[in-house]
Amino acid sequence: MICPERDMDACREAIRHGSLSFYAASRLLPTSVRDPSLALYAFCRLADDAVDLQQEKAAAVLRLQQRLELIYAGRPENAAADRAFARVVEEFDMPRALPDALLEGLAWDAMGRRYETLSDLFDYSARVASAVGVMMCVLMRVRDPNALARACDLGVAMQLTNISRDIGEDALEGRIYLPLEWLDEAGLSAEAFLETPKPTKAIRQMTRRLVMQANRLYMRSEAGVAALPLVSRPGIYAARFIYAGIGGQVQRSGYDSISSRARTSKSQKMGWLGVSAARAAMTMVMPQSAVLYARCLPETDFLVQAAGHRDMRRTRSDAVFEALTQVAQRERAHRDDLIAAQGRPS
Repeated sequence: MICPERDMDACREAIRHGSLSFYAASRLLPTSVRDPSLALYAFCRLADDAVDLQQEKAAAVLRLQQRLELIYAGRPENAAADRAFARVVEEFDMPRALPDALLEGLAWDAMGRRYETLSDLFDYSARVASAVGVMMCVLMRVRDPNALARACDLGVAMQLTNISRDIGEDALEGRIYLPLEWLDEAGLSAEAFLETPKPTKAIRQMTRRLVMQANRLYMRSEAGVAALPLVSRPGIYAARFIYAGIGGQVQRSGYDSISSRARTSKSQKMGWLGVSAARAAMTMVMPQSAVLYARCLPETDFLVQAAGHRDMRRTRSDAVFEALTQVAQRERAHRDDLIAAQGRPS
């Protein structure tokens, strides 16, 4: 017999080993939100790893799309994360457009997509990060457009922080997320950088621009925290401060994310948890900020609209998945060619 609590235990372990920053922040969430959020993050972590750790990335995303189909049909696969997320989908009326947006972002990764402008990078960040933030709001029973817009700000900020931290690691994998027009302005090409990634002055300036953009959005996001249930505010503040702290470490390294990777210590995380609890308490007496009503980022508007409707039907981008199918076919053909070549006599 399948035990929901055992599924949750598996989700907790997956997050504890796969996302220490979120696991630390989740400790400040009430149980009614923490357990569903861990199930959500476990599925998202599974999705991310399923693509990152596979050579045939397009096929991996298509496989995830099939798993999501089964989850929304109420027939999840026999895996703890799938079963736990299926219960979350049913209990909270999770709009299908939200996890679909995440898979679309992963599809872009599988296709090796690059981003010409900062707005294009925001499009990507909306899918792989803001979609998760909006799903977190749904778990808190919050669907107010203004609060959702600020959650999207936080998601984009967190993803920009991740990108600024991982420039060197991504380059080793042949990936680049810096806007191509920034490289053009500096007289650089993506191919030249990927061939010999170095923390040049120009690259460090681009890294700084990412961190500054993230900091701007972290500040905007704070106005939305006060619109969340009181018991959930410390946990969301914690996510904001812990991830901004990673950006602070990037800054302290001179914006060199190639020679080393920014890390935060356990004591730093504990300190930010304390700051988050104090900041959440202050929201009880502080007046509501007018920033709450700032217009949402154009790139995240579709998420705000989707979360405002209890529509669990499929709304994924068919064009993206048709392209993915073609990429997957090319990946299989390449694999078959390699196998055939290995079997030929020399």
